[in-house]
Order: sequence, then C-alpha cells, then structure tokens
Amino acid sequence: MDLSMTSRIPIQDVQFKATEDIIDMEQSEGLKAIRAFLKGKTAYDVLPVSFRLLVLDTSLLVRKSLNILIQNGIVSAPLWNSKTSKFAGLLTSQDYINVIQYYYQNPEKMDRIDQFTLDGLRDVERAIGLQPLETISVHPFKRLDDACLKMVASKGRRIPLIDYDEVNKREIVLSVLTQYRILKFVAQNCKETRMLRKPLKDLNIGVYNNLATATMDTPVIDVIHLLASRGVSSIPILDNDGVLQNIYESIDVLTLIKGGIYNDLRLTVGEALMRRSDEFEGVHTCTDQDRLDTIMDTIRRSRLHRLIIVDNDGKLQGIVTLGDILQYLLSGADAEDESTTIRGNGSKESANDVGNST
Repeated sequence: MDLSMTSRIPIQDVQFKATEDIIDMEQSEGLKAIRAFLKGKTAYDVLPVSFRLLVLDTSLLVRKSLNILIQNGIVSAPLWNSKTSKFAGLLTSQDYINVIQYYYQNPEKMDRIDQFTLDGLRDVERAIGLQPLETISVHPFKRLDDACLKMVASKGRRIPLIDYDEVNKREIVLSVLTQYRILKFVAQNCKETRMLRKPLKDLNIGVYNNLATATMDTPVIDVIHLLASRGVSSIPILDNDGVLQNIYESIDVLTLIKGGIYNDLRLTVGEALMRRSDEFEGVHTCTDQDRLDTIMDTIRRSRLHRLIIVDNDGKLQGIVTLGDILQYLLSGADAEDESTTIRGNGSKESANDVGNST
C-alpha cells in the first residue's frame, strides 16, 4: 500500500470536532437538568419573599389607570371585575396601544376618551379587528414548567397566579409571573445554565428576517401602528446605514400619552425619546457568537427583556426575546417528550417576521 496516497485528517480538525462534541453533550445535559429543575419547582417558588401587587377594578377610567401605572413604576396590572368577583385579565401597554389605534380609526369619538373605562378594552380589540386574548392564569402551586408552557403557548410575557378561597368561594389574585422573573430564578438557582455553551447562531432561536424598523425621523404614530400590526413590544431604531441607534418600546407609549396627548402623535421618534423615563434600562445588544450561558448570567445580574443582535459594525442582525430563550429551555434541542414540545415560536417579537414588563 502506498502510504503517500493515504488521506489524513489534520490534528487540529480532530481536536475541534472533539471539542464540538463535548459542547453538544454538555448543552444536552444542561437542558435536561434545567427541565428537571422546572418540573421540581412550583410557580409559587419563583415569588420573592416580599412583593407589591396592584389590582385594578375594571370600572376604573383608562386615564386614571395610566396614571396609577406610571406613578407606581409598573407596566402591567391584573384586572378585577367587582361585579362578578373574578379575575378579568391583565392590563398591559398593548391595551393603551389598542386604545390609540381605536381613536385613530374613529377620530370623531376622541372627545369621549376621558370617559372610557377598563371594562371596554375587549370591545376595543374587537372594534379594531383583533381577536380578544384569552384570559389565562395558573394556580400558584402548579409545576413551574406547566406555567411556562402555558405562558409560551399563549404568546404572553407574563401569567397571573390565581388561587381560590374555598371559604368565601371567590378567586384571589396572588401575583403575576413574568418571563424575566422565571429566567432570573433559573439563572440564580440552576448551576447547569453554565453548560449552555453553544452560540446563538447554532440554536435556531430569535428572528433575523423581515424585521420591522424605524428611524429617528419616523413619526411615533407610524411606530405605534408597527407595534400593533406586528404584535411586537419594541421596534429597533436605525440610522441610514442600518446601525442600531436605539429602540422604541411599547411602554414608551405610556410616558407619551400620560398627559392625555392621544391626538398629538405626529412628533418624531427622536422627539418622543427625549421624553423617555430616566429609569430606562438601556438597549442590550449581543452578537450571534454570544453563548447562552453568558446571556443567562446577564439575566441574573441585569434586568432585560430582549437582546438586539448586531454585527461588528453595530448593524442590526436580529432580535432574541426572553420568550425565545424560555421556549428553547423548554423544548429546544432534543426535548425528551411531546409534552414539552411547543408548536411555533413563543415570543411576541418573533411575530416580527410574519407580519405582536417585568
């Protein structure tokens, strides 16, 4: 045999393949451990030792509800129907965007906006052609993975914990779990997140195509229409070269309309961002080379709701939301059984490529 004709695999290629196999194996073991952790905890376990909860009655005026949210530094609140003594859904920034859309389509009714109450929000959804969202909730002692699956399947970013008082025969709103709170709980208490060493580009999560964007000169009302039509919670703001400058979030709408200027939304994004709250947490960016273990560590240390993926020049590449990450932890890679498989993408930002804190 002529050894000179034998093909040889370079040593460095063999070493790279071995390292890649180890990372794949660790990723798989890490996901299994995280899923076991979620199954072994309840939704109640995620709650901090002390917390504040505001519940708003559906008879409250929309204008007053907005002031309450802003004064208390929150962006959502459970609703309570005192007539039926039942939980009536969640009030979020999307509801205010729907109200703006409604009065934009029906300007002759603008003079009635100050008399509009929260129990009319579902009527607003129907009037502007939206399918009213299902009022989902979960019992506080349900398994945490069940709560996560229900949240992701509903494409929501939060889920209320509803208990039942057997003595008084009525529901009790205990708290609201958010994607951020759950992921931070995992990052703080499950050391196996350090095993998730594969980069984002290999995980098939996030949105990279047909992203809705705007510029600093875009009228705010146009961005609000984008938020509504795409069903997303933020719009990246780019310069003429596609470099990320900022983001406009649905919660920015709350600050803008707190003075009642529903009919003065022709100002530009740049002008609107000048009114943004000082509590804005900044824009969190990464590249597609960033690993999930470092992202989970960032979630453990910092409050964030999404990661904007950019290239080395700062140009927009994609968006990864907390919903994307949560869904991956639940059903990404080699999910063990069908009970943890979710069809479609669980993130509202992920609807960015098809057309919807903390």
